[in-house]
Amino acid sequence: MAKKRRPQPQSAAPQFTGGEVPVVGAREPCPCGSGRRYKACHGRRAAHAATELVQRPFEGLPGECDWVALRELVPAATAELTLKGGLPEGVPSVTLATVLPMAWPALRRENGAVLLGLQNDTATGDLSRDLADTLQRALATEPGNPVAAERPAADGPRLQDLLDTDAPFEPTVHTGFEFWVENAENATGEVAASLERANAAAVPTARIPGLEGAYWCEAPEKNHLRWVTAHPEEKLLDALARLHAAGTSSLGEDTRLVGSFRAHGLVVPVWDLPSSMGAEDVAKPAAAFAERLAEALAATTPLTPEERRARGGLTNRQITLS
Repeated sequence: MAKKRRPQPQSAAPQFTGGEVPVVGAREPCPCGSGRRYKACHGRRAAHAATELVQRPFEGLPGECDWVALRELVPAATAELTLKGGLPEGVPSVTLATVLPMAWPALRRENGAVLLGLQNDTATGDLSRDLADTLQRALATEPGNPVAAERPAADGPRLQDLLDTDAPFEPTVHTGFEFWVENAENATGEVAASLERANAAAVPTARIPGLEGAYWCEAPEKNHLRWVTAHPEEKLLDALARLHAAGTSSLGEDTRLVGSFRAHGLVVPVWDLPSSMGAEDVAKPAAAFAERLAEALAATTPLTPEERRARGGLTNRQITLS
């Protein structure tokens, strides 16, 4: 015998008429008068609006591919940032850093310089707006203090509004995290121990000169080249399929294009490399591959059956990081 379902109470009609519904605790009754908790009513809409994902948060910034690489691939790197209108008084420099001690969003040094951390959890789905908010607060923080995480205003500026988009973006990859502290060579005690622990966990990584977004890294069994590209995804996959089917997608003997992943709206092809192949060894074959890729991207003929099969294989091995 079927179990009787209890009649569900009908929610009361919204009673709030004072304009914008105020924010209350997630478990409190929604001020609109619906009878539901805030988190299940207007709070859900507010959360969705705050976390709606911006697919390409660094689009429009110089070096978009390198921004994505520093966010997702590179353990220890820095890049000097240029602000529109110049630096405020008392701020000698603003430096982007992959990660900061204690996962601080930002740090204002004793001398007034600002370090902005990139590899942090963010409050909304717009990484650019979150970073811009942290940067603005760092510029106003008293020297010698870290900057705490906060939720930015929904209409606050983005990095594209604060940074000089005509200035170059030139990352410097480091072997360790000595950039955390001034005069790191003289560090002692807990500071030295913290640096040693962080450095031990960093995967050796190098930027390939002349190729935006291309980074070599060392792994226990084989090395890798991970190359963040700004080409439209469908066109790039077609081009990679053409090269793969032609047997020209590798970077030399014992190397293999193994697939790709998406990160912040961009596609990142990945190659396996032999453990004997260092960053210097991969630079020349990677530059040659870039030329082959440019030709394949310019092709307009339909994919052959073999190329379609190659494309399917590449697509099946694709994952999304962000």
